[in-house]
Amino acid sequence: MLDYVVTGLSANSVPYLEGLSLQRAVHQAVVSGDRPDAVILLEHEPVYTAGKRTAPDERPTDGTPVVDVDRGGKITWHGPGQLVGYPILHLDEPIDVVGYVRRLEAVLIDVLATFGIEGRRVEGRSGVWIVRDAVEEKIAAIGIRVADGVTMHGFALNCSNSLEPYEKIVACGIRDAGITTMSRQLDRLVTPADVVDAVRARLSAEFAPAEEAAA
Repeated sequence: MLDYVVTGLSANSVPYLEGLSLQRAVHQAVVSGDRPDAVILLEHEPVYTAGKRTAPDERPTDGTPVVDVDRGGKITWHGPGQLVGYPILHLDEPIDVVGYVRRLEAVLIDVLATFGIEGRRVEGRSGVWIVRDAVEEKIAAIGIRVADGVTMHGFALNCSNSLEPYEKIVACGIRDAGITTMSRQLDRLVTPADVVDAVRARLSAEFAPAEEAAA
């Protein structure tokens, strides 16, 4: 059974460093066996975070602060209107990081499908994409870390957030594609709170222990 921590939705968005401290505390408890595998779901206050592979020319050029973090991937933005998920899960040995990323992508593709949005993978690029008329737009980003066999960081699903902050950076290091949101795709407002139940259902279905799935 996954232990869900849903916090900071709507007007109560969580400062990034506060969310990171919560994530590290939960990770330590999961590693030590003091709590079951968990998923933190929240919205952040506006922030740019840079993964370990971020190049200098991908960062903001106007002095906007950036938080450097220990996840994979490059620079991205988090903020209100975006559902951020931090699955903190034990991975089976031998650890397959790419396989885990693909499973997260599958979860998000299924979530989008429940809203009538066709998300897909793009060869050579992580995350989930909307592809129409050969135009690629990213709708969900993924950046993870595995420490002591337990995952950290996770995914960001664009629901109703502004796209303006992405104009200051080279999001995820990709220069030849765009960014989109669920609200933009459906031409109606879809907030993170609207999506939480679908995300929880799909994560539980994908990452439930084998004995639970067989019960």
